Amino acid sequence: MTRIGCCGFPKRRTVYFGNFNCVELQNTFYQPPQKLETFYKLREEAPPAFEFTVKAWQIITHPKTSPTYRRLKKDIGNPHNYGFFKPTKEVFAAFRRIYEVANSLKAKIILFQTPPNFKENKENIDNMYKFFSRIEKGNLTFCWEERSSFKDTTIRRICKDLNLIHVVDPFKKEPVWGDFLYFRLHGKGGYRYKYTKKDLKYLKRLVERSSGYVFFNNIYMWEDALSFKKMIS
Repeated sequence: MTRIGCCGFPKRRTVYFGNFNCVELQNTFYQPPQKLETFYKLREEAPPAFEFTVKAWQIITHPKTSPTYRRLKKDIGNPHNYGFFKPTKEVFAAFRRIYEVANSLKAKIILFQTPPNFKENKENIDNMYKFFSRIEKGNLTFCWEERSSFKDTTIRRICKDLNLIHVVDPFKKEPVWGDFLYFRLHGKGGYRYKYTKKDLKYLKRLVERSSGYVFFNNIYMWEDALSFKKMIS
């Protein structure tokens, strides 16, 4: 089965829950709410079969120079120790928080998105191996969206060794590893792009090959997700 949804809630949650069966939470990337009760209540508010996936806190993946930190309300520890899976107390503390969030939502997946300046080099790859070998996994599946220029052979090796699902925008590249699909659609050429019927037919052919998740992350995510849901139903 393919689950379809949006990156975040573009409509009121009650409306969203009535139309889709999954969502990828975005506030967990910028600044997770301090109280886990927020997520317990969200889980109770959603239908029983509804699924949350959790985008990992930027402190794990992005250095402090990233413009996304404008939405971080409070630093934890030393900001120079943030990002790129560095084996620092700050990065591991950020993961423990996200792990708690995922469990409170009964989520199955945590998404780790690395920025364009996370390059393919020995230090970054070594940090990934150190990070994923030390963190608690429980029953979660970890997914990795690489947005730089890693070679496919490197991505495949890392995902195989660390048991990660390779996440892609299917209009930019194909996944090279994983038991299921995890697509994040950022808009062809930018977030203001609206997907055409031809685009959605192409996407339909891709998801017919395997089950997984399709999350729209463009300005028209609500309309496009509804259109795609109708097309494959």
